[in-house]
Amino acid sequence: MTRPVRIGVQLQPQHAPDYGMIRDAVLRAEDAGVDIVFNWDHFYPLYGDPAGAHFECWTMLGAFAEQTERVEIGALVTCAGYRNPDLLADMARTVDHISGGRLILGIGAGWFERDYDEYGYEFGTAGSRINLLGEYLPRITARFEKLEPAPTRHIPILIGGGGEKKTLPLVGKYGDIWHSFSDMDTYRRKSGILADHARSAGRSPDSIQHSTSWPGVDDAAAQVDAGVTLFTVGVGGPDYDLTTLKEAIAWRDENTPPPLSGLA
Repeated sequence: MTRPVRIGVQLQPQHAPDYGMIRDAVLRAEDAGVDIVFNWDHFYPLYGDPAGAHFECWTMLGAFAEQTERVEIGALVTCAGYRNPDLLADMARTVDHISGGRLILGIGAGWFERDYDEYGYEFGTAGSRINLLGEYLPRITARFEKLEPAPTRHIPILIGGGGEKKTLPLVGKYGDIWHSFSDMDTYRRKSGILADHARSAGRSPDSIQHSTSWPGVDDAAAQVDAGVTLFTVGVGGPDYDLTTLKEAIAWRDENTPPPLSGLA
């Protein structure tokens, strides 16, 4: 394994009527030793009471950037169609600076129809939404080059999805992290397809980190053997119970040697 295993948490910004509940969960997650704190980019709860409390993604990431000191932060994932891509690049650059270079730009095509309908975006089709993502990614990366001041670092782009004809080619060209939603057999097959797309784009397949949801301690080693090195635990409000996250962090610490330091 050439990469250390990392653990993320997705603090889903739903069913927490007081933002202080989310702020507290971020603090507890960082103190527990998580590597990345994600939220998600929706306007309404995805499960539970559909009329429940919910907060906006990118405003919150600015707060995460100020609140935290060590963890990376980002959305799992931003919906491409909700914001002008040049504006999104500027937002990402700004949060990158606020955080001191800890932002991951997670992005995907979008799928939750209620968000589109309620906020006046065109829902279209799965194909049209992925096409839009394909149009926006080069605009985002081009805008990064024009901004003053520039981002503090190459902002890693995480792309969520597994479409073989459209999404995986985009990951191969633009992605630093691929977040898969597939079962393991499908993941292995698509991992090979992604490797081919990366080579076609002139990139090493090893330059793309593979990410998925935390499968539990019994299955994590097999997924690492298959190439996954980033696991994310999803946690919803209002309680933000981090029990499973702590189990994942403990597994990481037991199974990933610490980096060597202090050598002459």
